[in-house]
Amino acid sequence: MRRILATFFGITFMLMVSFGFLMAAEAGAGKSWAVYIGSGLAMGLSALATGYAQAKIGSAGAGALAEDKTLQVPILILLALPETIVILGFVIAFLILIF
Repeated sequence: MRRILATFFGITFMLMVSFGFLMAAEAGAGKSWAVYIGSGLAMGLSALATGYAQAKIGSAGAGALAEDKTLQVPILILLALPETIVILGFVIAFLILIF
C-alpha cells in the first residue's frame, strides 16, 4: 500500500511541476517560472492534504457512527473543516499569480 501511495504522490508532484513549466512557457507577462510552480504547488499540495485528512476523518467517523448514531452532526462538521485547506490553498495560489 505504501508503494502505491508513494507512486501516486510522485506522479502528482511531477504533474504539478510540469504544468507549472507549461504555464511559464506560455506566459508573456514577464513572470518567472517559479511563480507558476509555486502556485501549482500551493493548490496541489493543499488538495492532497485535504484528501488525506478527509480519508482519516471519514474512516474514523464511519466507525463512530456504527456505535452511536447521535454523532452524525459533529462528524459532518469535522468532514467539512478540511475543505478550508483547499480554499486557502486556492486563495494563496491566486495571490501568487496576481502579485
